[in-house]
Amino acid sequence: MPGHIKKTTGPDPDPSPWLIVSPELKEKNKAKPYDPKKSVWVPNKADGGFVEGLIESKDGAKISVNVKGEVKVFKEDQVCQVNPPKFDCSDDMANLTYLGDACVLWNSVIRYVNELIYTYSGLFCIAINPYKRFPIYTYRTMELYTGKRRNECPPHIFAIAEGAYQGMMNSGCNQSILITGESGAGKTENTKKVIAYFATICSSGKKKEGEASLEDKIVQTNPVLEAWGNAKTVRNDNSSRFGKFIRIHFNASGKLSGADMVVYLLEKSRLTYQQPLERCYHAFYNIMSDAVPDLKEKCLLSDNILDYWYVSQGKISVPSIDDKEDMMFADEAFDVLGFTEDEKYDVYKNTACMMHMGNMTKDFVPVGKEEQAEIKDDTNAIKVAALAGIDAEWMINYFCKPKLKVGTEWVNKGSTCSAAANSVAGIARAIYERSFRIVVEKCNETLIDPTMKKVQYIGVLDIAGFEIFDYNGFEQICINYVNEKLQQFFNQHMFTLEQEEYVREGLDWANVDFGMDLQKCIDMFEKPMGLLAIFEEESLFPKATDQSFCEKLHSNLLGKWENFAKPNPRPDPDAHFAVIHYAAVVSYNLTGWLEKNKDPLNDTIVEMIKNGSNSLMIQCFADHPGQPLETPKDDGGRKKKGGGKTVSSYFKGQLDDLMTTLYKTEPHFIRCVVPNTHKQPGGVEPGLVMHQYQCNGVLAGIAICRKGFPNKMIYAEFKARYNILAAKAVAKCKNDKSAAGAVLDAIKLEKEKYRLGHTKVFFRAGILGFMEEVREDKIGEVLSWLQAGARGKASRMQFKKLQDQKLALYCCQRTIRNYYIGKTWLWWQIWMLVKPHLKCMQFGKYKAEYEKKIAVAEANIDKAIAECDAVIKIHDRLENEKQELHLALTSGGSAVQDIIDKTNRLEGMKNDLQKQVDETKKRIAAEEDVIAGIQQAGNKVTADAHRLREEIKNLENAAEKCEEDRITKDNQIKTLKEEISHQEELIAKMQREKKSVGDGRQKVEEDIQSMEDRCNHLAKVKGKLEQSLDECEDALEREKKCRGDVEKMKRKIEGDLKLTQEAVSDLERVKAELSQTIQRKEKELSSLSAKIEDEQTLGGKYSKQIKELQSRIEELDEELAIERQNRAKAEKNRSILSRDIEDIGRRLEEAGCNTSTQIELNKKRESELVKLKSDLEEANIAHEGTLAAIRAKHNNTMSDMGEQIDSLNKMKAKSDKDKAGMERDLQEARAGLDESMRDRANIEKNCKMTQALIVESNTKLDELARALNEADSSNKKLSVEHQDLIRQIEETENAIATLGKNKVSLTTQLEDTKRLADAEGRDRASLLTKFKGLSTEVENLRMRIEEEAERKNDVLRALSKAQAEIQLWRSKFETEALGRIDELESSKAKLNVRVQEAEETIDSLNTKVSATEKTKHRIEAELEEMQMEYERTHAAAVITEKRGRNFDKVVGEWKAKADDLLAELEASRTECRNYNSEVFRLKAAYEETVEQLDVVRRENKNLADEIKDLLDQLGDGGRSIHDLDKQRRRLEVEKEELQAALEEAESALEQEENKVLRAQLELGQVKQEIDRRIQEKEEEFDNTRKNHARAMDSMQASLESEQRAKAEALRIKKKIEGDINELEIALDHANKANNEAQKSIKRYQGQLRESECAYEEESRMRAEMTEKACLADRRANALHGEMEEARSLLDSAERGKKQTEAELADARNAVNEMNTINSKAASEKRRVEGIVHTMHAEIDDMLQQAKNSEEKSKKAMIDAARLADELRAEQDHVNTQSKAKRAFETQLVELENKLDEANENAMRGGRAAMAKLETRIRELEIELGSVQSRTSDNAKGHQKCERRVKELSFQIDEDKKNQERMSELATKLQQKIKTYKKQIEEAEEIAALNLAKFRKAQQELEESEERTRMAEGQLSSIRQTRAGSYF
Repeated sequence: MPGHIKKTTGPDPDPSPWLIVSPELKEKNKAKPYDPKKSVWVPNKADGGFVEGLIESKDGAKISVNVKGEVKVFKEDQVCQVNPPKFDCSDDMANLTYLGDACVLWNSVIRYVNELIYTYSGLFCIAINPYKRFPIYTYRTMELYTGKRRNECPPHIFAIAEGAYQGMMNSGCNQSILITGESGAGKTENTKKVIAYFATICSSGKKKEGEASLEDKIVQTNPVLEAWGNAKTVRNDNSSRFGKFIRIHFNASGKLSGADMVVYLLEKSRLTYQQPLERCYHAFYNIMSDAVPDLKEKCLLSDNILDYWYVSQGKISVPSIDDKEDMMFADEAFDVLGFTEDEKYDVYKNTACMMHMGNMTKDFVPVGKEEQAEIKDDTNAIKVAALAGIDAEWMINYFCKPKLKVGTEWVNKGSTCSAAANSVAGIARAIYERSFRIVVEKCNETLIDPTMKKVQYIGVLDIAGFEIFDYNGFEQICINYVNEKLQQFFNQHMFTLEQEEYVREGLDWANVDFGMDLQKCIDMFEKPMGLLAIFEEESLFPKATDQSFCEKLHSNLLGKWENFAKPNPRPDPDAHFAVIHYAAVVSYNLTGWLEKNKDPLNDTIVEMIKNGSNSLMIQCFADHPGQPLETPKDDGGRKKKGGGKTVSSYFKGQLDDLMTTLYKTEPHFIRCVVPNTHKQPGGVEPGLVMHQYQCNGVLAGIAICRKGFPNKMIYAEFKARYNILAAKAVAKCKNDKSAAGAVLDAIKLEKEKYRLGHTKVFFRAGILGFMEEVREDKIGEVLSWLQAGARGKASRMQFKKLQDQKLALYCCQRTIRNYYIGKTWLWWQIWMLVKPHLKCMQFGKYKAEYEKKIAVAEANIDKAIAECDAVIKIHDRLENEKQELHLALTSGGSAVQDIIDKTNRLEGMKNDLQKQVDETKKRIAAEEDVIAGIQQAGNKVTADAHRLREEIKNLENAAEKCEEDRITKDNQIKTLKEEISHQEELIAKMQREKKSVGDGRQKVEEDIQSMEDRCNHLAKVKGKLEQSLDECEDALEREKKCRGDVEKMKRKIEGDLKLTQEAVSDLERVKAELSQTIQRKEKELSSLSAKIEDEQTLGGKYSKQIKELQSRIEELDEELAIERQNRAKAEKNRSILSRDIEDIGRRLEEAGCNTSTQIELNKKRESELVKLKSDLEEANIAHEGTLAAIRAKHNNTMSDMGEQIDSLNKMKAKSDKDKAGMERDLQEARAGLDESMRDRANIEKNCKMTQALIVESNTKLDELARALNEADSSNKKLSVEHQDLIRQIEETENAIATLGKNKVSLTTQLEDTKRLADAEGRDRASLLTKFKGLSTEVENLRMRIEEEAERKNDVLRALSKAQAEIQLWRSKFETEALGRIDELESSKAKLNVRVQEAEETIDSLNTKVSATEKTKHRIEAELEEMQMEYERTHAAAVITEKRGRNFDKVVGEWKAKADDLLAELEASRTECRNYNSEVFRLKAAYEETVEQLDVVRRENKNLADEIKDLLDQLGDGGRSIHDLDKQRRRLEVEKEELQAALEEAESALEQEENKVLRAQLELGQVKQEIDRRIQEKEEEFDNTRKNHARAMDSMQASLESEQRAKAEALRIKKKIEGDINELEIALDHANKANNEAQKSIKRYQGQLRESECAYEEESRMRAEMTEKACLADRRANALHGEMEEARSLLDSAERGKKQTEAELADARNAVNEMNTINSKAASEKRRVEGIVHTMHAEIDDMLQQAKNSEEKSKKAMIDAARLADELRAEQDHVNTQSKAKRAFETQLVELENKLDEANENAMRGGRAAMAKLETRIRELEIELGSVQSRTSDNAKGHQKCERRVKELSFQIDEDKKNQERMSELATKLQQKIKTYKKQIEEAEEIAALNLAKFRKAQQELEESEERTRMAEGQLSSIRQTRAGSYF
């Protein structure tokens, strides 16, 4: 339901058009055609509503109705009478005269169409959703309902809330408001409006600074609850999927003091499945909206909602909901409600965990033939485990293979994919629901204010209404069961109020319990072997199925309970059973109910969560047992006793608590209705509305009304409306009641149709319509009578008109005849000629002329009157001037003399004043010193005054509270007085009735006496039965004690057994771990020994190969030497042959070619030479080839040998290193083996001891089991006997109940009147005694309580005796004889009568006792509060008196100082008088000389000249005074300007202070940010430590696996020892990989060193930052203290300034009073000088303030300089880091060289070293990532600090500018002071020039004479004009 209109500006709009039926609408409704006898409603099958028609005819039980021109036939019970039009838009539908379904629907529809959404229906307030906003929830609307009763204002939810509040305040009882309805009807919105109403009108007013008020917290619970509890449904975009009961607590004065809430039945099935048009809870989509920046990162979420299967099955967005805005509101609400940051993010993480669990359900994959569930991709599982704070591998294992207890062993059970997915879904639902409950509990903790007293509360229940769907499941039956209980509660409450009103009004009425109508259905749910009991039993039975559950329900309930029926197959063919509710018959489908009720959880996962690191999840499952190591043997018994494990039992427990709470409150009911399914404003679907009225109980409530007297009217209203029916009889009646009776008798209405009460007349349903018909008939008769009279009057008037016309015709005829007769008469002709000339006949002419003149005069008269008034005013003014001039002429001589005297005195006084000014300046200098001391004293005074002001404020607040309490008490007294008067009237009536009752009472007492005789006889028989019953009870108690002792022993032994079993299991686990470690060490030892042997064999082989290769090298060396010798020889032969060839060639050339022989010889020789050359070349080629082959072979052998030597050396070093490592490992293994052997010996000892303890405990357990079996057998016997006794007691109770019912019908009237009379008498007595005195009332109440307790005890004793006698008689009846049945029945009837009377008296006494106790407690509480208030006021008065004395002392000191100042002033005044006397004497002498000189002049001048001179002097004196006034005004204006400048300076100072405060706040924020960052860093360090620990564990596991792999490699190596070539190839590959690994190691080591250095640097920076933060805090505190001191000094200076100004003003006033002789100019001069001096003081203060601000700015500049130095230090630090980086680079080069050496060493390391290095590399990578993240965060922090430094520098610049402005202001003020001094000097010059102006008087006198002449001329002209106007 929409809230109020959000207006922008202006007042709240008027809500009246949406609340009150307008007169126009009433007239429109009354104009509707209506036939009281024929207009009826008939059903309309088209829309499920009704249509209006007219009855055509009636044929037995069938009626023909004309509906829109078509005649249809209906049954009589389908037709409903139409209410008269005056009842349309009725505020309360219970007041309708016809209460059929159609009438109710029509009234609701017509109000809704006219935008009236609230309607009453008896106790209900019906709210129909308007689907648009109306301005009816504003503060203006709240004011309309505040303090009003329900019948004083139109229907509204605020009226219900106000009624609940008034009921709570007046009666002291707790109240409740029940709001129900379908989804989308507006329940939650109405709940919010109720809470907002209470938060507005009942605001506590208490609000700590920086903390949200209680009202804000109550209102802020809505965003959180809506986000985590609301979802989109088909009908509503924001539907609450849970019920809640909100209790709003109030204190004794009616102010808010806290709130709490309880939630019911959260819809968990929506979490894992949504329909296509629905959406999951808003929280999931709010989290994905990016409203909180870092939320997704912390919750491991992506950016797409479609990535999460659980929450994306339906809609993922809603147009009417802004998820981002809602998330922002929810996040702010968490802060307002007091959630810490960790708690808030834990809630978010739990919510996100459920989203990841949905994805995890899709990761299960079937494996093997049994389709065992496994997870291949564990990404989602890792996220779930990270958010839940548990291990991912174990979580996956336990989801796929949960642990179960089989016998005494734990077994892992395999799960299918569907079972594992269901297990994950169950955990997800449990996490969400339990997180939601914890959020609600946290909200309750923040909403309850422990400091405020809680007296009463108002509870608001917001829960779903009755639901009927096509498919009705587990949630629907829970909701309908709740509504069944609530409807019974409403029926009982509603008709209880009705019947109380009937009794109060004195109606003859027998009480009826309408709650019994619903009791059968409720019993069918709640009784043993009822629906809930069978449901609970089947849920706990492991092999139960839906089919077995359905069969059990049908076998136990069908046919035995009326409300259990077979299902209707029409809406749901698969339904299993139906329940007949009050609203309708609902068919339920119980598929999946058992699983929903069990809500099974994987106990192993719960145990992991409870031991995890997520604190909120641990808190969620704190009440869950988890999976303990050992299950107790009596587990089954505990399950039966638990009762809270299933959802239904938990829900029933909550419902029982809720109903108990509601029955203790005064309820108010609101029903919310959905008008249509299309959310269309103004649209109505009648079938839907009627269905909701049926489900909400509205029609049931109206049906109850129809059985009573629903229509009631006050006698005054009845008389006013129906007086017309019997006016004569009413006029004769003495009171309204007899008048109403006379009217009803006059219309002959049956007595059964109405009742006459004391103040009202009551009617049955439909009678008011009959009354309206009779009234309309009567009005018709009256109207017809009036019409007849009116028509007769009109006819008579017409007749008179015709009669007058006839007489006029006669007159006309007579006149015409006379005219024709006179026409021939001569005298008549003469007369006709003479007549026009007569003056009397010209009257019209004269009249026209005079009328013209009158019109002209009237047109000009206003102008003439205005001119006359103006002339009169001028004349009066001139007369006054004339008189003034005459007076001035007469008194001119003395005035001139006075002026001359004044001028002489002024000249003398001027000199004196100049001297006084000098003296006063000196005094001012001295006074300034005194003022400085006064200011110091004034500071103390101002501090005391400030403290006194605060105390006065506190006292004023206390006085206001007392005044409010007094007003409330006055109102209560008024209401009590009204009630007393009303009660007195009722008492008078009851006394009259009491007399008539007395006679009947005597008869009843006689009957009681006879019954008492019989009771005495029965008492004797009862004694024997009591003895036997006591013996049975004693035996039963003994058995119970024995059983309790046995159970205690059993529990104790079970606890010991658990402890021993846990200890044994721990020891066994330790033993297993140690055996595993021993085995692992043994394996390692054997592998190490085998490795040593292998290395030794390899070493021997390698040594042999080395020897062989060395011998071969020696042989090759020898062959090389031989080859070198042969090569040298060949070289020598070659050189010899080359020389021989050269000699031969030379010889041949010398010999020449002379002969042919020689030529032939030459040819032969050449051929031989060629052959020799070729042979030589061939030999050289062969020799070179052999030499090259030898060289290549030698080189190959040398390289091979070198490589072999190197490899052998490396292998030798490696074997030595491995040998040393193995020796160390062997030593460690031996030491570990020794320790494990010692531990094993200790464990064996402990095992023996525990086995002995186990044997002893088993023997004890066997003995206890035997004792337990014996106790069980005896218990069974006792239970059988107990059941027999219970059966007997139930039979007796049933007999008593039947007899009581027979008795009620005979004695109700008598007992009611008796009880009312007694109650009224006691109430009157208590009220009268209350006004006599509280003490006497308390004593009387105590005495009365004691008496009532004694009576109660007597009655209880009599009742117990009567019950014993009943049992005795029953036993006799069963054993002895059946003949005395009649006697026993009569005696039982009488006995039951007495028992009933005793019970009623007990009830009445209990109620009275409780009422008196309440009044006593209330009076005592009020008395205590008054005493406390008196003590507080007395203490405050004492404190104020003390402070007043201190203040008087201070005032006395100031008075003494003022007296000293007055003494000084008097001394100065005496001196002034002396100076004045001398001045007067000198002036007298001067005047004498002047008079002697001017005697001749005065004699020569005329009297007129002297008069002119005097007048001129007088005018000049006036002008001089006028100039002085102008000067004074100008100085005052300048003073105001100075004050404005001062105020500007003060405002600038305030701005500076605000800036200082803002800087402090920002500094605090920076501090908080630094602390938060530090905390986050610490959390990151903890996380990295945990990750490192986990990584080390995984590294250890991988190391073990690597060792096993190494052993396998050694075995493989033994097999392939002979294959050296393959080994060398493998070695080459290993060398290459090793080289690469060494390079990466080298790189990572360098990075590690850099990261370690950076980490150390960052840690150092962090320490420095913390130190700087501490220093900044200290500086901030120091600055704050200085600022406070400066502010206090400023305040004290201002107060001292104001006080000194006041004192100076007083002093000036005294001086002015004493020196009245001085002229106004001198006083003005003195005042101006005083103002100047005060301005000097103010300027000095301002300069001081400016100095202070300069000092502050200097300090700020120092701080800025310090920050700049820090910045420089940071820059230097960066430079040093860069230098260190360069040094590290050089070190890196060195390390690379070392790395080459390490490569050689690493060749000898092997796989173990590789594994270690890889683990180290991973660790370093993790540390590197964490360090990089930290460095990035630190860099961000550094950037923020730099930004902060810039902001501070900017603020310093602003402070400098402000300082410059202040200095400029000071210079301006100094300039103004200089100008003031100049103006003072100019004023003195003007005063001196006044004498010169005296000479101009003659000219001005002539001008005045001219003015007088002109005035006389004007006056004469005015007189002439006036005289002319007169004439």
